[in-house]
Amino acid sequence: MRILIYSYNYHPEPIGIAPLMTELAEGLVKAGHQVRVVTSMPNYPQRCIYDKYQGKWYQTEERNGVIIQRSYVWIRPKPGVVTRILLDGSFVVTSLIQAFQGWRPDVILLTVPSLAVSVPAALLGWLYNCPVLLNLQDILPEAAVQVGLIRNKLAIRIFEALEKFAYHTAHTITVISEGFVDNLVSKGIPKDKITCIPNWANVNVIRPLPKQGNSFRTAYHLDGKFVVLYSGNIALTQGLETVVKAATLVRHIPEIVFVIVGESKALQQLQQDCQTCKASNVKLLPFQPREKLPEMLAAADIGLVVQKRNVVSFNMPSKIQVL
Repeated sequence: MRILIYSYNYHPEPIGIAPLMTELAEGLVKAGHQVRVVTSMPNYPQRCIYDKYQGKWYQTEERNGVIIQRSYVWIRPKPGVVTRILLDGSFVVTSLIQAFQGWRPDVILLTVPSLAVSVPAALLGWLYNCPVLLNLQDILPEAAVQVGLIRNKLAIRIFEALEKFAYHTAHTITVISEGFVDNLVSKGIPKDKITCIPNWANVNVIRPLPKQGNSFRTAYHLDGKFVVLYSGNIALTQGLETVVKAATLVRHIPEIVFVIVGESKALQQLQQDCQTCKASNVKLLPFQPREKLPEMLAAADIGLVVQKRNVVSFNMPSKIQVL
């Protein structure tokens, strides 16, 4: 088959949807399909276009048999309602031009976020007379509303209209948890239109490794310590301030160390929380190269998955599969 994947995030972005879509696209190529990916210039999680792609409107490249068609996006470091609308809008316009540069697809796979790309995907599906498969990694705008990212009533109504449009125009909807299924059914989406396909992890890469001689433990002076590890996205849905507060309850036990690994800008606020709570037993570390992920996870005695209680039916941390 000829498969067009419409995904805002893709390699070389290190976390979130990008690694999943990259592995999916390359796996489909290995299975004998032709795959091209329409995506943005890489910018996540720093929310700044990577140096290699600065100043470019379009770039097409090939990696492991996948044709990657990148387009410019308007982005700013601090997300808000207006910046998010401009970001999504810019990708809708620029990506559509790239989507027409290539062979006619047999199927279009659209991943959400971002919700706005359902519009060009639906247009392409209509023009090419092919089905659109909608893959929901988050249920928007519900997640953004619950964590307070979107408060403007007009903006909420616009995003809700986009959500209904995306569900209506999709041939099939895939979700990553049963909670998502219940959420969509409660909104009137036919259950036979929804398929639950949990996200995956490469068990040849993410596997049990010995703690003795662990390079991550040695590099950060964790040998002999009981390590409680959180690694990944630091956003409004996680509530990592709870982890900092939990650390203070055991700071009198010198053997216990909490380690939080994340993007440097996001760690700045946590650093302030640590100082306020006097959480001296918390180490804040920058993102590690993806090839070091197995060693980092193996360094932990406890791996944390943190999620605010009011977002469980429309947001699923990707690290659940990895851990």
